[in-house]
Amino acid sequence: MKIFYDENIPFASEFFADFGELTAFSGRELTAQQVSNADVLLVRSITPVNAELLHLNQTIKFVGTATIGFDHIDQEYLQQRNIAFSNAPGCNAVSVAEYVLSSIMVLAERYQFNLLNKTIGIVGAGNTGSALAKKLDALGINYLLSDPILASQGDLRKFSSLEQVLACDIISLHVPLTKHGNDATLHLLNADRLGQLTGQQILINACRGEVIDNQALLTLKQQQLGPKVVLDVWENEPNVLTELISHCEITTAHIAGYSLEGKSRGTEMLYLALSKLLASEVKYQLSEFLPKASFNTLTALNKSVDSRIASYIFNVYDVRRDDKIFRKQLTTTSFDYLRKNYPVRREFSALELTCEQTTSDSDLLKNLGFNIK
Repeated sequence: MKIFYDENIPFASEFFADFGELTAFSGRELTAQQVSNADVLLVRSITPVNAELLHLNQTIKFVGTATIGFDHIDQEYLQQRNIAFSNAPGCNAVSVAEYVLSSIMVLAERYQFNLLNKTIGIVGAGNTGSALAKKLDALGINYLLSDPILASQGDLRKFSSLEQVLACDIISLHVPLTKHGNDATLHLLNADRLGQLTGQQILINACRGEVIDNQALLTLKQQQLGPKVVLDVWENEPNVLTELISHCEITTAHIAGYSLEGKSRGTEMLYLALSKLLASEVKYQLSEFLPKASFNTLTALNKSVDSRIASYIFNVYDVRRDDKIFRKQLTTTSFDYLRKNYPVRREFSALELTCEQTTSDSDLLKNLGFNIK
């Protein structure tokens, strides 16, 4: 089989070499000619898969995207051609939740507020929103969920209206990009909704850039109005609205889900899907390929509990690193370059601690996702 894969899919050769001949490609530059003889196509979110890309190909059997989202995939076209498709739901949910938590911790430190006195509004209660909610539960932080689709499907959790969630102290967006229907998310936060947010609120977007009207947000911030903003995703990527960067608290290059575990979990999920399609034996699992992580020695035991938890979180992932890289390098490199050359980042689970090291924090840290021995 001829297997074509995005060069930014980690461990692709380890997982897929047994299936046949592997060819890596640049996701933003893929052409129909390049994949004209592909049997399998593995992409990430920057590669649209549609009739334009596949019209020269008569052999393709499977298309997979190593991402949660699939708005870049023309599923109707694939169905018409009887091409199997799989995405990777939930693969980087933990990674995004940890990005949001790191961002919140940074702002709590920067503006000297107690998170236990704040309520966080989570817009979208799928895999990623639920992963964030689980971490907030571990910390005892109040939150509200808004997800009209899940609510209508009988999800038994307590849901709030969008208006209630947008009134929360901190708002975190975790919805797919949908352009049609009653629950469309394109410009979900339009000029009117953005104008209702105050300078005391924090708005975090780590789902899809088009969920926020970036131009309307810029106009608001230029008037010194609106919430404090954390943006990982942008409208019209990779051509971001650079004027907006200086008005944000934290800015990054669509890397919230880019932990090594998050990206690699997507690879593993596509491997399992292709193995099932071909009725092939499952030989590999991700744990075989992940390297052992190395972290700084922690010296948090004599601090307050809030400071200790923040120390553990920042020891694994401090979002200020990525914010600094983005602000400094975007002017001299491209948005895609920053994503392609993203420094290795691990999830909380990569940090191994003993109960003796963590004292009374052990249960809390375990519930947050740390590896407690």
